[in-house]
Amino acid sequence: MTDPSGATSVAAATRASSAGGGGDAVLRLRDAGVSFGARTLWSGLDLDVRPGEFIAVLGPNGAGKTTMLRTILGQQQLTEGSIEFLGRPVGRGHRRIGYVPQQRLMESGTPLRARDMIALGVTGHRWGPRRESASERARIDALVDEVGATSFATSPVASLSGGEQQRTRVGQALAAEPALLLCDEPLISLDLRHQREVTRLIDEQRRARNAAVVFVTHDVNPILDVVDRVLYLAGGRFRIGTPDEVLRADVLSDLYGTPVDVIRTMGRIVIVGSHDGHDHHVDEHHDDEGLVR
Repeated sequence: MTDPSGATSVAAATRASSAGGGGDAVLRLRDAGVSFGARTLWSGLDLDVRPGEFIAVLGPNGAGKTTMLRTILGQQQLTEGSIEFLGRPVGRGHRRIGYVPQQRLMESGTPLRARDMIALGVTGHRWGPRRESASERARIDALVDEVGATSFATSPVASLSGGEQQRTRVGQALAAEPALLLCDEPLISLDLRHQREVTRLIDEQRRARNAAVVFVTHDVNPILDVVDRVLYLAGGRFRIGTPDEVLRADVLSDLYGTPVDVIRTMGRIVIVGSHDGHDHHVDEHHDDEGLVR
């Protein structure tokens, strides 16, 4: 089933995928929605996320992208519908959900080393400090190696580049062998080279572990080659499908309710819209102190 714009709706896409074995979904939302007072971020959302699938969540600031991650983490309650992880209702702090946050520089003088940060993913659930066991030590060393952090493992986190810090955060997120990896704008503030390195690392790890990835971003270009489906949120509405199905002028114009152009140039996608007679990037990111993004 498609809407008048030609994009496959989330509900239709979910029903189609379920016919092909959607019972194995890692994450399942049914008729899900979140509202704050009279403001609806999204509603009627049906979605199955399958093992090994890479889904990009796109949309303008305020569309509810980060709120969606908070809902999956059990930190934000749905106002309608249901959400399940591994066949059970979502609760707070599930060990098999890994989380990679935005890149934020550590304060100078922070004594935490890169290896220590990764180790928190292995031992951080314990109460109080104690020496690592031999098995924990081996697990931490393996994670350090897997994310390419061996050369800076003993360096203070604050002294690392943005890309090295994000590699360390990915290592921490992988510690519990996640079935689902949530990424909240993990490429912000990184240069192009480090964006590619972190994207490649996340993609390699999800393929090796058959882990699903839900990746919130304001710019799809760094991850375009690895994305399976796009969930685009805007104005309380949504579209889902492959990048070619969703990132189209007719689809996004319908979603935004205003003319939108999608320009493809040199392997990149630029989304621009018209507002008060001036062109602007409708997916432009603005930092937000609130929780709704």
